Amino acid sequence: MTKTRPLPIEVRGSARQPLGMSPAQFLSDYWQKRPLLIRNAFPGFIPPIEPNDLAGLACEEAALSRLIVHDEKRDRWQVKTGPLSEDDFTKTPDSNWTLLVQDVDKWDADVAALLEAFRFLPSWRVDDIMISYAEPGGGVGAHVDQYDVFLLQGLGQRHWGISDDPAAPKDFRDDVELKQLKHFEPTHEWLLEPGDMLYLPPGVPHDGTAFGGPCMTFSVGMRAPSRAELTGDLADYLAERLPDELRYDDADLKPAKSAGEIDRAAVARLKQALPFAAALDDALLTDWFGRFITRYRNAQVPAHPEKPMTEAALRKLLDGGAQLLRHPWARLAWAKTKAGATLFVSGHAYPAPAALAEQLCEQRVVSFAKLPAATELALLLSLVNDGHWLPQKARRR
Repeated sequence: MTKTRPLPIEVRGSARQPLGMSPAQFLSDYWQKRPLLIRNAFPGFIPPIEPNDLAGLACEEAALSRLIVHDEKRDRWQVKTGPLSEDDFTKTPDSNWTLLVQDVDKWDADVAALLEAFRFLPSWRVDDIMISYAEPGGGVGAHVDQYDVFLLQGLGQRHWGISDDPAAPKDFRDDVELKQLKHFEPTHEWLLEPGDMLYLPPGVPHDGTAFGGPCMTFSVGMRAPSRAELTGDLADYLAERLPDELRYDDADLKPAKSAGEIDRAAVARLKQALPFAAALDDALLTDWFGRFITRYRNAQVPAHPEKPMTEAALRKLLDGGAQLLRHPWARLAWAKTKAGATLFVSGHAYPAPAALAEQLCEQRVVSFAKLPAATELALLLSLVNDGHWLPQKARRR
């Protein structure tokens, strides 16, 4: 009887295969199962944002940021939540501090472009790109995430320790504001260089510390609603629609065939995660989930235009070569229906032709070789007037 060789925990990537293997193999062997370090996942990687620009973003009122300083001698942690100020940065020590800024992909198009490398995952599964900048010794302490995360080293070096021991203790400290582990014994340790990437499935204890000099790490985090969150939102949804008498994981994920589609396999996983939902009609469950998964957790919604656009005005713009730019806060998904498809945008549902729904999920900037049909134009007009897409006039040559 031949023994199965253990899967490697470290591989080497390339420009052609950032994961060091095919997406299908990664999803089959590693996704939500075991950690993986990919050396040279992004060859010659150059950070798409400068540290000073990241600090400037942390000073914005609407940005989600935290400044964390560690007093190593007394093992005390100080956490300041943004918006930050220039004075906050002038008071930082020479080492042992880190800046965390969430949702940087919503603010910076070059950072958002990194998500192209993760298109083998459903777009609605991706949450955000958080960027951490740290001086030597800076980090957030040993902790556990309840979602999948890809940790891409962008600047300098970071020392990572992880524990893949299933019996590793996961009790939290009660003397710090951060959710840090009381005990952490790494089973693997690495020093990551720019372009290296560490994948961690949910529940893996880990600790990252800036080493040697300034360090910047790009964390691509996944949207992983808890079952309590799913249940609560579904219950509210059903309460509005069902008579009083009637009282998510994806370890089997395959590469996405169509951008943003909520397919039958996703609905089947919902029924498995929510046993009481197994008897629900697939169309009802899909309609709820599409609204839920695209509703942004930070409650940021696009502003409606001051004056609604008319169909004639939109037709004239598109006929003149105008493009439609997706609002950075718009989250999208779509699902097939008997009548065609439903496009889900930031918690709202729009009847849509399937081809257009897929195109809008796939492209952040949409242009049309010919004028859209009446049904397509009606959908685009609704999306523009709801603030989800912004018309951009064609540039004159």
